[in-house]
This record gives sequence, C-alpha cells and structure tokens, in this order.
Amino acid sequence: MTLVRRDFGALAAPGFFDGAVRRILELQRSDGSIPWYNGGVIDAWNHTHAAMGLSVAGCTGEAERAYEFLAQSQLPDGSWWGQYGSAVPLDTNKYEGTGNEPRVRDTNYCAYPATGVLHHFLITGDRTFLKRMWPVVRASIDFVLQFQTEHGEIRWSAPDPATPQDDALLAGSSSIHKSLECAIRLGQILGQDMVEWRHARARLGDAVRSKPHRFDRQWENKDYFSMNWYYPVLAGVYRGDAAAARLRSRWDEFVTQGKGCRCVLAQPWVTIAESCELALALVGVGETRKALDLWQSQHQWRDADGAYWMGWQYESNAPWPHEKPAWTSAAVLIAADALCSATPAAQILCDVALDT
Repeated sequence: MTLVRRDFGALAAPGFFDGAVRRILELQRSDGSIPWYNGGVIDAWNHTHAAMGLSVAGCTGEAERAYEFLAQSQLPDGSWWGQYGSAVPLDTNKYEGTGNEPRVRDTNYCAYPATGVLHHFLITGDRTFLKRMWPVVRASIDFVLQFQTEHGEIRWSAPDPATPQDDALLAGSSSIHKSLECAIRLGQILGQDMVEWRHARARLGDAVRSKPHRFDRQWENKDYFSMNWYYPVLAGVYRGDAAAARLRSRWDEFVTQGKGCRCVLAQPWVTIAESCELALALVGVGETRKALDLWQSQHQWRDADGAYWMGWQYESNAPWPHEKPAWTSAAVLIAADALCSATPAAQILCDVALDT
C-alpha cells in the first residue's frame, strides 16, 4: 500500500518516502502523541514536526490526531511539559531511558505548535481545524512571551525548580521568531489584533541580529553547534544578502561534501534533520541547486526499511545513535516539499511572509 499521497514529481519515485512515513505512523501512540523513538522522549516541538511530515505525506487524519493531542495535553497556563532528549542515557548506541528523565517547559517547544497549525491549515484549508486550534496557539504564545526580557531575547525555559538557568538560546529564540510569524499569520486569517505579537517578534529579531551577547551565556563555545549558524537564516531573522553571507561564512566548517551537515563542529557526525533544515535555509536564499544536492545526499543514510537514521558517524561508517526518530523522517519530507512544492505549505519554512 502506498502511504504517501502526494506527487513529488521528478524528485522521488512513487513510494520512495513510504518507509519514512511508516516510521512516523508506527511511533504514533493511540492518544495521538509521537515520541522520538520507541517508548521514548516526547516534546511539543518534535511532536509537531513529525505531524507536519504526516501532513506533507497526505496523512491528514493522523496529523490531526497529533494536533488534538496537543490540545488535550496543554497545561492551563498554555505550556507543555517536554522531556530532555539529551538526559536519556545512551546504552550500546541506543537511548535507554527510564521515563523519569528531567522535564522542562521549553519556550521554543511551546511556541512551535503555531508553525504546525499554520502548516496544516495551508495544506487542508480547513477553517474548522483552525478555529479549534486557535485558542491553543494563542495560549501557548502568550505563555512564551512572558519570558521576553527588556533586551528582546526570550528565556529558554519557564522558571521551574529543575531549570533555574536564566538564559536565552540562539537557535531556540530564532525558532520562536518563525513561530511568532506563523502565529501572527493565523491571527490575521481570523481577524485578530496582532500588534502586540508583531512588536514582540520585531524585538526578538533585533536581539538575535544585534545582541549576540544576550544568548547562550552559559556555553563556553557558542559556535560549536551548527544550529546556531543556520537557524537565524532558516527562521527569517536574516534575509537577502545578509542571510546568504551568513550561510557562506561557515559552510566549510560544518558541511562535509557528499555527506551532510555536522551537528557539532568537532565531530565527524552528520545529522539528517540538521542537513534538511540547512537545505530549507538554502532554498530561502535562492540556493535551490545547492539545497537539492544537500538533501539528496541524505538518502544514503536511510535504513533498509526506508526510514532515516538520526545521524551517521562517517569515520566509523555507522549510524549514531542507533535510532530513527519520527522527526528525522519528517524533516526529509518537509524539505522535499520545499524543493518541489508538492503542497500549498511548501515554503512556510523558507519564505518570510511578514515585514520585519
């Protein structure tokens, strides 16, 4: 049975993405939630990204089950609990969590459902879905904006006992910038007053561009992670020539030709989701050929079942870790859509639809 109900044209043969979609569907639980891996971590960001992959594939009913889970699991203050993926210990190259890993109300996690809701609405045109999800989006964005400082950056987590740090993360804040764009667009569709959110987004964008000292203050090396390099472009904080120049500035540091984008600077480890996100950023600056080459290089990191490994350690020539997360396969599908416009939401993570 063909799972993908979209025509990706010359980009991929029919059935090419079935294994990726099957991986997301087999991980989705009966309550609609989509964890990273079997029995594992769940958070609103990666759950939403997996749902977006289902929407791209044409699995709209399953995607809406995922969004209904968000509506049912949202806390009264508009947030969601999320589990730390990095807190789950690796055992024999697999995550071996206990279910008791630290939880956090991450502001980036909490903002991202707005992106998914707009994405699904653009694909389906279903205003009933939009109206049902709007209170969820509104409450989550209001929660997030409580943690914007007078300098414009947004604290990465709510001040819960387990997360006393008072810091903002560059990649996370950039992602919130995109989520705010999507939330504002949703409000405009419904005739809501978006002045306050637009102002918050403008302040956040200015902080990312001009106040780098306000981010990642607890990290000794802010430049170690590739996401800090490309996410401000992906999120539309940098545009035009400035965006293209930023991507050129560290391309040779983070991209291994023919293999993909490394997650961190010093390790021979490419990650499929980061490579696909970088491809989206390239599409956004008009480097479509370069984006296509990068995206196509990720197919070598598929397992025999058609699902994508989380990452590949290319010196030892082995997957690392030995997991195939739902959001990794979704990232491949979302990038494929951006490259061939299979759905009306194809450019949501490439283009900026609002003025600064």
